[in-house]
Amino acid sequence: MAYDLKITGGTIIDGTGAPRYVGDVGISDGKVVALGTAPAEATQTIDATGRIVCPGFVDIHTHYDAQIMWDRLLSCSPWHGVTTIVMGNCGFSVAPTRPEHRDLIMRTLENVEGMSVDALRAGLGDWGFETFPQYLDALESNGAAVNMAALIGHTAARMYVMGEEATEREGTPEEIAAQRDLVAEALRAGALGFATSKAATHVGYEGRPVPSRAATTDEIVEIAQALGDAGGVMQATVGRGLSHDEFARIAETTGAHVSWTALLGSARGPGSHRAELERAREIADRGLPVFPQVAVQPIQFEMSWKAPFIYEALRCFTPVSQSDLEGRKQYYADPDWRAEFKEKAGTGGKIGDRWARTEISWLPHNPELEGCNVQELADEAGQDPVDWVLDVALEADLDMRIVQDVINHDPDDIDELLHDPTTVIGLSDAGAHASQLCDAKYSTEFLQTFVRGRQSFDLETAVHMLTQRPAEVFGIADRGTLAEGKPADVVVFDADEVGHLGKRRVYDLPAGADRLISDATGIDAVVVNGTIIRRDGADAVDPHGPLPGKLLRNGKG
Repeated sequence: MAYDLKITGGTIIDGTGAPRYVGDVGISDGKVVALGTAPAEATQTIDATGRIVCPGFVDIHTHYDAQIMWDRLLSCSPWHGVTTIVMGNCGFSVAPTRPEHRDLIMRTLENVEGMSVDALRAGLGDWGFETFPQYLDALESNGAAVNMAALIGHTAARMYVMGEEATEREGTPEEIAAQRDLVAEALRAGALGFATSKAATHVGYEGRPVPSRAATTDEIVEIAQALGDAGGVMQATVGRGLSHDEFARIAETTGAHVSWTALLGSARGPGSHRAELERAREIADRGLPVFPQVAVQPIQFEMSWKAPFIYEALRCFTPVSQSDLEGRKQYYADPDWRAEFKEKAGTGGKIGDRWARTEISWLPHNPELEGCNVQELADEAGQDPVDWVLDVALEADLDMRIVQDVINHDPDDIDELLHDPTTVIGLSDAGAHASQLCDAKYSTEFLQTFVRGRQSFDLETAVHMLTQRPAEVFGIADRGTLAEGKPADVVVFDADEVGHLGKRRVYDLPAGADRLISDATGIDAVVVNGTIIRRDGADAVDPHGPLPGKLLRNGKG
């Protein structure tokens, strides 16, 4: 028989960790039908001589829940070889949402995930869904370039049941039961699992904690029991009352895989991640399926003082978050408020060392300072860096951005975390913090830095870590490996050139809102279910036409 697509002469790495070999891949009707030897002719052919041919990458931690409704190509994840994405992480799904709560959910996403509310309003339009099953149907009807799986979020479910009080108080037994019912309903309809967060950095509209942070540990554990009834994965973002013991308890009582974000290098001081790894190993030794997610790159945010996301977890920023622009400027100028900020972030403060890893990325008022280090500039001026940076921001009427390596900035720490058998690569946050970061490049960063640069992993291991490993942790069937009879999600790349070109700012979101994107290098082709969606750095499908991505209900499809 003739193939629809044939990839010839490539070095095949099948995602399982098995040794590479040179061969061909034959694809028909969206599936791999020949692997190694593919003698028949084909309608389309890709010459992969000298290239790696491997499964498409599986990104288990994205926030494309809203963007997917207007950007069916899900830029820029496919640029970096991603063919399957998981949405709804940290509890921030956009369903279930009652019509009267839509603005509250959008304002929450604007604050905690750095998404412009104008872009969200313009992009989501009249939404077209309320319940989670309706949202899944909308995803399927809308279509996408890549495969999609969705988690139901605790913040959305809590708001649906409790209204605005979801940000203020514990749930009653009846409200908790109603949330569990919503999760069960979502799982029956095809949700991949349930997601929540207790992270102090997750601050919503008006400076309020996101709804899931107001939940008790018992509420989270009780809702998660729906996973034991119907199956599914739990993703959780660690915070007070939600850590190793709670993850082990949920895994033990439900049998569900639990993947938590994030185990980051030296997050609480030099070497602090080692104690976290030890706890993770203890839980794994008990046979419990709990998997810390690790990031392959520094957690680096680009921030405007108009929306100071990096610092909003500090108590002194609570009134700042509740203020309008003029109110924020008044706080920034106030010596008493600055003294409180400096106690934490000034010279000698617990996080004062970050200024040495902070640069000015945008300052139209004084562009010659762009690219300069804040700590060095403050030292030259004889000022505390908090005073120096706020003085400059106020002089510019807050038209200023800084870029800061917040944590996970030591590549040796990252290397250590990546090598631990309990961990899984995640936390790309693709689709979130759109104007603040772009870690959708995680896959090409990993291949560029830790495979080719540091030579910490061979390609077989690295591809397994980007494909089969995350797919198995999240219960995504038939993705993450190349094998006859399986869906043809394929990446063809040049091992000597694969990487990225850093970040650049564009203004292509609805309502002209801005975001950061990253261009890939060395990715020759990306194939989803047998259709070429990217070729030589350009889209190969019509964004307005039929697209090959599938909705993976319960991880299948």
